[in-house]
Amino acid sequence: MRISSPDPRRPSLTTVELIAMVGGLMALNALSIDILLPALGEMGGDLGAPGNNRQLVITAYVFGFGLAQLGFGPLADALGRRLTLLFALAGYLAATILCLMSQDIVWMIVARALQGVAAAATRVVAVAVVRDLVSGRRMAEIMSFAMTVFMVAPILAPSIGQGILLIGPWQAIFAFLFVMAVGLGVWMFIRLPETLRAEHRIRLSIPSAIENYRLVLTERVSAGYIVAAGLIFGALFAFIATSEQVLAELYGLEEYFALAFGGVAVGLAAANILNARIVHRLGMRRISHTAVVVFLGLNIVHLSIALMGQPPFWIYFSLLTASLLMFAWMGANFSALVMEPAGERAGTAAALYGGVTSMSGATLGSIIGQTYDGTVVPLITGFVILGALSLAAVVWTERGKLFGVGEVVPEEE
Repeated sequence: MRISSPDPRRPSLTTVELIAMVGGLMALNALSIDILLPALGEMGGDLGAPGNNRQLVITAYVFGFGLAQLGFGPLADALGRRLTLLFALAGYLAATILCLMSQDIVWMIVARALQGVAAAATRVVAVAVVRDLVSGRRMAEIMSFAMTVFMVAPILAPSIGQGILLIGPWQAIFAFLFVMAVGLGVWMFIRLPETLRAEHRIRLSIPSAIENYRLVLTERVSAGYIVAAGLIFGALFAFIATSEQVLAELYGLEEYFALAFGGVAVGLAAANILNARIVHRLGMRRISHTAVVVFLGLNIVHLSIALMGQPPFWIYFSLLTASLLMFAWMGANFSALVMEPAGERAGTAAALYGGVTSMSGATLGSIIGQTYDGTVVPLITGFVILGALSLAAVVWTERGKLFGVGEVVPEEE
């Protein structure tokens, strides 16, 4: 199936290529985080960052990624999706060179934050392009397939990172990211159309940007699901930040760490594929509301077990994976629900959603990660608290009517 675009130079894309483009842009971000996990111990030793401080290499990137989206949203709505993305990919290459040159933890944190800032445009533009071209449940379906491509990156990333470490130092990982970003940039330059129509561009100015963010935030559905997603992303980033310490050290997996981490990612990918298959029939609300309730219930059970002593690995891993499968169902559908009312402000809405979820995820995930005490109790406690708060945000957003009760399904383009 071909999807028409308003760009006369690139008038259409196939659905498959659109999914691949969006997934590829999202995968660059996922790889930029997860490929470093096997190298954190070595990097921490070389850069003078022992213990929990090595988590800052991850959280600095995620925070920069989140904050910068608030700026890239108005840019994408004013200058267009394509120019904004190409400019940002050039910035990513420059930041990656700085990572390669870093000699201590402070400079690495700064370089990683700048790398995250540049990568922020990939998320904003990817979501905005999908919203420009499709809407409704079709948008949720395409986002689910794109998220599946995105989830392949965490499956492969730790193994790729571990493989690179076998033949070179941790700096070689950044060389790999540099080459990948070059490839993506060439692909986008040749094939990505400008999907924002000229008559829909919004004048770039600080007052205009503030007003557009205000309009998004005063739309109850968009604002409520941004908050709900921001809370639940804290759980995901807490898992990522502590995964190397918990899986490799606490449970002694060591060289099997990449395999275990990839197993979780396989589950996330499968959940996104299933979501794409069933969202047309069941709807975004029924799926995501069920997921947040099950997420909370699973982690209450998990915490009860953990408080009695360290759970065996199979119990911890099974309940953790099941919880993160629910995250996959929340992520794709919360995103689509945020974007549905956005219209020509798709870039601004995508930026606000991405910015809030990334910054809150990085902050909450870091807070939980820094409380790691050699047990899984702090991590699972954080999951329970964030799950309860996310459910409360959904209940407020829907005025107490959960699971799509009374939902009017809009006509789709």
